[in-house]
Amino acid sequence: MVRSAVNRIILGVTGGIAAYKAAELCRLLVKGGSEVQVVMTEAAQRFVTPLTFQALSGRPVLTSLWDSASGSGMDHIHLSREADLILIAPASADFLARLAQGRAEDLLATLCLARTCRLAVAPAMNREMWTQAATQRNLAQLRADGVDILGPDAGEQACGEIGPGRMLEPVEIQAAVSGLLGNGVLAGRRVLITAGPTFEAIDPVRGITNLSSGKMGYAIARAAAEAGAQVHLVSGPTCLATPAGVEREDVCSAADMHVAVMRAVPACDVFIAVAAVADYRPLASARHKLKKDGTSLKLELVANPDILAEVAALPKPPFCVGFAAETEALAEHAEAKRRRKNIPLLVGNLAQDTLGADDAELNLFEEAGTHILPRADKLTQARRLIVHLANRLNNC
Repeated sequence: MVRSAVNRIILGVTGGIAAYKAAELCRLLVKGGSEVQVVMTEAAQRFVTPLTFQALSGRPVLTSLWDSASGSGMDHIHLSREADLILIAPASADFLARLAQGRAEDLLATLCLARTCRLAVAPAMNREMWTQAATQRNLAQLRADGVDILGPDAGEQACGEIGPGRMLEPVEIQAAVSGLLGNGVLAGRRVLITAGPTFEAIDPVRGITNLSSGKMGYAIARAAAEAGAQVHLVSGPTCLATPAGVEREDVCSAADMHVAVMRAVPACDVFIAVAAVADYRPLASARHKLKKDGTSLKLELVANPDILAEVAALPKPPFCVGFAAETEALAEHAEAKRRRKNIPLLVGNLAQDTLGADDAELNLFEEAGTHILPRADKLTQARRLIVHLANRLNNC
């Protein structure tokens, strides 16, 4: 089948108070030039009427397996064949469970099971429902099945509680969808990213490293790829899987990372230095394992190259984004680092609040001032950062 130049999106709406946000999402998608076919579950219609979505999409809303927009009676099969993306927003805990189990008891679930296109879900539920083991198992299964999980956000919920489970804002979902469809905000850009820790060998089995998990760098690599960028990820030692569409290069030490970055940087438009690179390394690394003899061991350390500063000092540097993990006086130290390295954007956070964690609060330091991205999971933060970065690039 030859695809239309217009993106065709099936917007699935399930039951939950966040269904009202789906109306704004529908408007944004249509305004962005997409053809949107809305499919609602029975529960969703308790929150927003089909007439609302019909007015926003310009198409009759489908609500039942027995509905037919084509008159063939086979829309539960044909609709996904003609779509570029099925987007479920909001995706309730119940619908995620049914999706993970491959159930097909209503039109929307059947469309997802019979699809030939990409599937993305934007979860929305109470914080306790989100953190339950059953929900997390379902999400793990969906990720393994290739489903894109967008969000959720954290904050005040309709029930009055505060925590993770809020659906992403419509504008954030729209940005993620643009990337999934290959026409994202970084389309045509070449992005070089470093991630993870480095390991500075003392001997063949021991070394100096740090607590960086690599999660933030890998999330940014994924978000940049979603946004349409060509991504080259230079990674220190981690146990993380390579994000889809990302070219990964594994390194070990700061010196290795320096070589890899300087080799790749001439071809990139953006350099995002997320890796927690060791500032120092042993002057000499023992050839064989050092044996314990009851005496103290003294290590002489020498400075590693400052990769970010060196890239920023090139005659024609890419747009540089740095990261700073501090333990105190975040604003003072992060802004001083940004100015010292002469970079346009530096992302700062407190090490004790983010190293190894699945979520973080990010503080963006720029010449124009500081902008805070409220605490959320790292993939959500990565997508927010990419949107901010794209806006900066477009205004350069």
